[in-house]
Amino acid sequence: MKDARIAELARQVIEYSVSLKQGEKVLIEAWDGAEDFVNEFVKAAQAAGGYPFVSLQNAQVNRNFIMGVTEESMQVWYAYQETRMKDMDAYISIRKQDNIYEYADIPADKMAIYNKYHGMLHYGHRLPHTKWCVLRYPNGSMAQLSGMSTEAFEDFYFAANCIDYKRLNEIACALNKLCAKTDEVHIVAPGTDLRFSIKGMCQEESYCGIFNRPCGETGMNIVQGTANGTIRYNIPSSFQGLVFTDAELTLKDGVIVNAVSNHTEAMNRILDTDPGARRIGEFAIGFNPMITRAITDTLFDEKMAMSMHFTPGNGRENKSAIHWDLVTSHAPEMGGGEIWFDGVLIRKDGLFVPKELQCMNPENLIRELEAK
Repeated sequence: MKDARIAELARQVIEYSVSLKQGEKVLIEAWDGAEDFVNEFVKAAQAAGGYPFVSLQNAQVNRNFIMGVTEESMQVWYAYQETRMKDMDAYISIRKQDNIYEYADIPADKMAIYNKYHGMLHYGHRLPHTKWCVLRYPNGSMAQLSGMSTEAFEDFYFAANCIDYKRLNEIACALNKLCAKTDEVHIVAPGTDLRFSIKGMCQEESYCGIFNRPCGETGMNIVQGTANGTIRYNIPSSFQGLVFTDAELTLKDGVIVNAVSNHTEAMNRILDTDPGARRIGEFAIGFNPMITRAITDTLFDEKMAMSMHFTPGNGRENKSAIHWDLVTSHAPEMGGGEIWFDGVLIRKDGLFVPKELQCMNPENLIRELEAK
């Protein structure tokens, strides 16, 4: 792809998302032929005075690797990967997917072994110890899943990824500060009645555009053991080689005691990866005004305006080899929904209610971002 927007995205990620400094090392990991992106990221890293290291990966090759893994082989794999990751100051992943079902036929026992050590590497070391940013690559497969032409999807991709994230952070701090003062959250929507505590779990500063591109969410852990009720998700989720729809979780004292979807057996197998997989690692509210529809890609869908996600698996307060961002939309056309903080209505049918948060509603937020 020849597109000047790639260079601008690379510059923003290097200078802002991972804030690469003189002499710092960055591992750029790219999948399935994203070399045009890699070229720009390498140049941007060098321009910042950093030292780029490149790892080119392939999903078909990785599938065959996973098919043959054992505990012993993954221990050796992990030892090497951990040593390399520990040597890096920053990590950037450019994930291009030609076939989202590439891992669909991997036996569950093999996938579980791989996920265990992959989770140890990324959730155990990379997240807490490196500056990092994860991106997608806008290819024909993503365009097809989204129901758009390739050109239209590329416009959608860059519009969501290249907004002024520094300004978005300034605006989003009001929501973060409110979350930081909140104890009980109550979610009500079709098929959903869920309560949990976020007391002391949210930081007052916002981090939009730093760890993910696109971004546009305020996320936090929940107080473990407090989640009770049921949540129904109305956005499809592509995870571990399958597309899950009509997902529904029931929680008792913080533990998922019932889980159903169009792939109920596979869903429960994933949730049995380890004890932490049946607990919640993240609650987040999405508000990126440029993401107005779901495209069956979690990195975009979880930031969608009027959305929220409630995530089984890894988080600061809950350790697991999985982190499954299941997303639901509260837009009126999706059935609506309400988010209450300590008995006060904060968002109704996807729109923020308090006066100090109304600037984050889609039309207002676009004006705020374009005004600067």
